[in-house]
Formats: sequence, C-alpha cells, structure tokens
Amino acid sequence: MTSMIDLLGEWSLTSPDSAHAASISIPGDIHTALKTAGLIPDPYIGRNENDIQWVAHQDWQIEKTFFIDDPDGSWYLDITYLDTVAIVFVNDVPVLSADNCFRRYRPDVSSALKPGENTVRILFHSNIKAGAERQARQPFYLPFSKNCPIPDGNMLRKPQCHFGWDWNLAIAPLGLYGEISLKRLEIARIEHVVTEQRHHEDGSVDLYVTVSFHADTQGVIPIHLQFGEERLRLDCGMRPGENSITHIFHVENPKLWWPAGSGEQTLYSLIVDTQSETVTRQIGLRTVELLTDKDEAGSRFAFRINGREIFCRGANWIPADALFSLTSPEKTEDLLQSAVDANMNMIRIWGGGFYEDEHFYDLCDRLGLMVWQDFQFACNIYPSTPDFLENVEHEVEYQTKRLISHPSIVLWCGDNELVGALLWYEETRNNRDRYLVSYDRLNHTIERAMKKAVPQAIWWPSSPASGYLDYGDAWHADGSGDMHFWSVWHENKPFEHYRDVKPRFCSEFGFQSYTSLPVIHTYAEEKDLNIASPVMEHHQRNVGGNERIAATMFRNFRFPSGFANFVYLSQVQQGVAIKTAVDYWRSLKPHCMGALYWQLNDTWPVASWASLDYGGGWKVLHYMARRFFQPVAVAAIPSEDGSEIRFSLVNDTLEDVTVTLNISLLTLAGERRSLRSIDAVCSPDAAVTVLTIPATTVPSDNLLAWSFTASNGSSGEGHHVMESYKALELLPASLEMSVSPSGAQGENGAFDILVQSKGLALFVLIESETPGRYSDNAFDLAAGENRTVRFTPSVPAASPPGSPPVFRIYDLQSCQSAG
Repeated sequence: MTSMIDLLGEWSLTSPDSAHAASISIPGDIHTALKTAGLIPDPYIGRNENDIQWVAHQDWQIEKTFFIDDPDGSWYLDITYLDTVAIVFVNDVPVLSADNCFRRYRPDVSSALKPGENTVRILFHSNIKAGAERQARQPFYLPFSKNCPIPDGNMLRKPQCHFGWDWNLAIAPLGLYGEISLKRLEIARIEHVVTEQRHHEDGSVDLYVTVSFHADTQGVIPIHLQFGEERLRLDCGMRPGENSITHIFHVENPKLWWPAGSGEQTLYSLIVDTQSETVTRQIGLRTVELLTDKDEAGSRFAFRINGREIFCRGANWIPADALFSLTSPEKTEDLLQSAVDANMNMIRIWGGGFYEDEHFYDLCDRLGLMVWQDFQFACNIYPSTPDFLENVEHEVEYQTKRLISHPSIVLWCGDNELVGALLWYEETRNNRDRYLVSYDRLNHTIERAMKKAVPQAIWWPSSPASGYLDYGDAWHADGSGDMHFWSVWHENKPFEHYRDVKPRFCSEFGFQSYTSLPVIHTYAEEKDLNIASPVMEHHQRNVGGNERIAATMFRNFRFPSGFANFVYLSQVQQGVAIKTAVDYWRSLKPHCMGALYWQLNDTWPVASWASLDYGGGWKVLHYMARRFFQPVAVAAIPSEDGSEIRFSLVNDTLEDVTVTLNISLLTLAGERRSLRSIDAVCSPDAAVTVLTIPATTVPSDNLLAWSFTASNGSSGEGHHVMESYKALELLPASLEMSVSPSGAQGENGAFDILVQSKGLALFVLIESETPGRYSDNAFDLAAGENRTVRFTPSVPAASPPGSPPVFRIYDLQSCQSAG
C-alpha cells in the first residue's frame, strides 16, 4: 500500500495576472523558471534586474497532477520552505493558507483526495503586495531596512535580503525551496527528534533522546532507537494528539566533537525508525558554554568547548545565492570547505537570510565549523501584534527542535541589529519608547519559545549586544558582549582605527572590494569596464561604496592604472584592512576571543565585503585570511604613537609551541638584510609579545619583513610598512612566469606556475579566466626569490592535455606605475 508520494519534480507555472506560462522544477524559484523558459533575461547580467521587476508584482501559481489508487485513510501534505504567502489547493479544495517560509506545514488533505488523478496547486501571492497589505493593517507604521529598495519586507517571515540589501539584488523572489510530499498517517508520525547531553563527567555522558509524535488515533507502534552499536525496540502506546517518549543512552569513554583545528570531529549516528519513516541524526558529543563573567573591562564573551576556551576565527554567512534554484549542495560544500581551508572554525549565519537546510549543518558538523545561528530577523522594525508573535513562536519551535542536535551550533542569537535600528528611522527616534516596547515583546517571544522548546540551547539576545537587557551602543562600546565595528568602512576611518578598540568578540566588521575580473566579465561588456559605468554602479549596492573604495586608495596607495589594476588594488586594500583588525585583536587574547569578518560569500556577482567571489573563487582577502587565521601566527603591531613595533605570537593550539622568528629589512630594490633572529615560546591558547623594536630601527625607505617556523609545523611570513604604501618608491619587480603541467601527466589537470622576481614584488596575484584554486596567492617576493604555485582548475580543461590556461599576474608596483 502506498504511504508516500513524492511531489518534487516538474510542475506547470502560470500567473492569474498575465498569460505567462512555463514549467518549473520544484524545489525551485519562479524567477529562474521564467529565465530558463526565455521569458525574462538573466537578472545577474548588466542591469537586467531593472527589466524584471514586474515578476514580483504578480501572483503566480504552480500545479502538478498525481495518481493515488487508494485515498482511504488519513493523508497529509508535508511542506517546507514555502515562500511565502500562499494557498495550497488539492483538487481545488483549499487545504492550507501559509505565510511563513521558515515553518513546516503538514495540512490534512484526506477529504480532498479522490481515486485516480488528483491535482495539487499552489497560489503564491506577490510578496510585494502582501507586505504592503500587512503594513496597512499595523496599529502604527513599522519602518523597513534602509538597505531594501523594495518596502515592507519586514511584514513577512521570509529572507529579508530578498527585498534587496547593500550586497544583494532586489527582486522579492518566491517559490518552494524544500520538500513537498503526500504521506499517509498510519497511527502516528514523528514530529521532532530532540537530543540533550547531560552529565559530561567521569569519562561518560548521558544522551537524552526525546521523540515526539502526532497521532490521529489510538494504537501501538513499534519504535526502534539506535545510537552507535546500541539498538532497542520500544512498543509505544499512542493517543490522539501529541505524544512523546524519552530514552537515555549512556556512553562510556565518549569520543568528543571538537571545532576545526582543536581536535577530531567525531560523529555518532542516531537512528529513529517506525514502520513508516526513519529519522537519522549525526550526534557530536561535546559541551558548550558561553562565558560572560564580569571583569575589569566589563564582561567577557568567550566560548568554552569541552572545557577549553576557543578563539573563534571566521566570517559571516549569507545565502549561497540570491535565487534558490541556482544553489546546490556542491556549491554550499565548496564555500564551507573554503572557510575551513582558510583556518576558520566558526561561521555566523546572519539574521537576514535562511535557517539553512540539514545538509548545511551536517557539513558544518563534519568540517568542525562552529555555527553562530541568528534567528531570522535583521535591521528592521518588526510587528509585535498577537498574530505575528504566534507565527514567530511556531517558527522558533520548529527550527530549534529541528537543529538542536547538531554539535556545530553553539549559539542561538535573537536577531541582527534590531536594537540599533531603533535609532535609524525618524519614526523610531521620535517615539523610541513605543518601538522599544514593541521590540522587547518580539525578542522576549523568541527567547521564551526557544527556552520552552530546547531549554539546553545557549541564548544571546541580539547581535551586537553588550549583555542581557542592555540596549546600549554595541557598535562603539567594546568592554562587554559582542561588537559590530563598522567605523572603518561606514565612517571612513583609517585602517589604524581598528587598533583603537578592544572588542571582547567582534562578530561583524568589514571592508569592500570589487569582485574579481573574471567574475566581472560574466556580467559586464568591454564597454562597461569602468568603475563609474552604469553597469558597474548597478553591481555596487552600498550607497557611497565606490567613492569609499577610491578615497581609501588615495589615502593608502598610488592610484592604479587601468580598470583591471583598480579591481586588483581594491582587493589588496580589503585584505590589508581586515588583516590589520585580526592581527591586533588576536594579540589581545584572552581579552578578545573572536573575530568574524563580514562576509564569507556573495549571492550574485557584486562589489561587496566578501572574501569569496560569487562562484566560490578566492579573492585576495581569502588567501590572506588563510595566513592571518593560522592557529599559530606572528604579526607586527605598531604602538599607538608609532614609536615601537611589537611582534605578537598567538598560539590557538593545546601544546606549547616554539617559534623561530627571522626579522629582516627589505630595500625598495628587493634586497633582504637580516635584522634579528630569535626563538620564542608560547604556551597553549595564549598570545604573547616576543619582541619589541624601536621604529627608528627601520629606515624610511625600507620595509620590515619577517618569516617564522613553529615546532608544530606551522610557518608564515609578512611585512610591515612604516608610513604608507603610496610613500614607497617601488622599483619594477620584473616578474617572470612559466607554466608546466603538474607531475608527469598533469595531476587532475593541474599546472605548476613558477614565479620569479628580480626586484621587490608585493601582493603577487595570479589570475585566470579559468575557475580554479591556487595553492598560494597574494604573496611577497624579494629580489632573486621565486615561488611555485599549483593551480587546480575547478573542472578539468577540455583543451589538449598539457595546454595551460592563460594566466595574468599582478603586483603592487606594476599596478601603480605611471604611464
């Protein structure tokens, strides 16, 4: 007897507002379906976004037929990620009215089914119209994010960045991005599987497994539980409505789950099955604490995993693509793997996107990426009416119970920047009490619903926040809690201003660059390759962003010659900015215990703060991040008055490390003169100053350079400029490049690129129109030095074996040369 019919696949797409029709693949979004059918142009190319705005102003419907031989019994639809205001019909009978993309819907459809052919139809109401209608019903006006060209997105429970952001296009997409299936309810179905770890002591742990069910009738069902090698059967009596069982697995000598770089990511399999369904969870046994103890500076903000404090190195995550249909598990895995490859151990899932799917968190579990999970509220003033808050309660219960068992999730945060938003709008400034009370109702609803659903979860009220019920300025006050520090970008402060604050944990800071030239070529024609062209300005969504990039160059560098060099230099200065912050804040350990820059990835090809291009290519910042996020790292940090330079050694490992540090002077001709060589020791999980030198040690026409090797196998190098890069009278480096297949036959289509320099070459960058990964990039060479870089294409080349891609090479002097 059929008990489940999968309804994913091809559906028909039409609009009651026009004659447009196409097929659509579900899961998927309507814009991509229209593009595939040739009914709209690619919104990512040129300024096509402007020409497709009509799509989001219409209602749309999708339809599919299915067959069922025996419709008797109790049947329901199982639907996730339904975006957003939609009515579901079965055989023209309305069975569901939905308005929250972040909830799971399971409407009963028994009475609507018939033997033979049936039809399921979903009518999507325009998100734009729905937002406006709900705004009109509010008891007072609720301002929406200043980043959103499309208004009233704050009225809807869907990704807020869909209405535009200062890095995203604004097309208010709609569709069905998750599961839709028809299922027979045979006595009971599994609603949630929730785990909690207790008594991590004496070399053992108790894993509490609670399985909740929904039953439509009374009866007994056999349930099998398996954890590791232990398997048991329970015959559970059900009564109509909600039911639950709890079983405790006692684990002796558990192998613990650790963040990347701190230990193994051991995972155990938990399987719950009944006669009709199976739920599998991967469980990592570990403890998590958020330390907020008071101290002389204010209060701490640090994560302790398995009894050990972990410095969090990472970035903020936004949706993998602006359009769901263009995402894939492989694309997500590539982005997250790039985070780990750059020595990150945490990502923050920002509050204006999605609660991601299971595959995402499974990857984080396996990769050892700790997850800071925002509830999905960002930069807006939200309703606090009873219907909205009830909707939020259901959302929070579903998402927290769905995700709580993932060992990677270490924090649940109430929202992103909602406290700050109280000062952003005329309405909120004029009546802050009204809007503050409304915010508190929402925030308290989220907290209460979370603690009811999963009491073991760690709660943080907002980001940034100085503490519980503290509504102060967490953008500039650095003594307590987590900080968003945007003064360098939004307030146009110099990079050195990063050293004027001492955050306990900086969960957002960033600096923009242009996306790489090969990505620009995917959306801009040759005539558009000018920073001030309409197409390039369209792919810059931050007001004043282009001017800020250019103005910062004037302060720090000689202006580049030509468009390609401008793009390259924008990425260099982005890397220098973030490195300045991270080097200093890591040196403050344990006062500062985390640095998550904004942002890891892009949703479409655009100028932004991302270190990964749209498509996953590494920008200059990402190659630099792999070095400045090393668990063992050395940095040169000038004193506040510039009279001294101290060398900071940071050790994020569990062992003592001995470092051999070689310090040298580099002339502008690229000659290297040894200055000092020392051995230094750093204890586990610590930061120490190993050497301080007077600034006068470095002549004005020299750079300070260093390299180190550590007893744990780490190594690194760097340089420090005494004044500014534009003050350097750099000489031509005369770089030479030769390319040969890697290995005897070219391993995986890879190529070895030998770069040789006759002079001083700073920030040497190799680039190709062929997508792929370089073993190293954005590095320095002194006169007579060389480096071999391996390039592995993302897809093996279709050209004859041994035929290399065309590579370009940049360095600082050549990009700024006159003439």
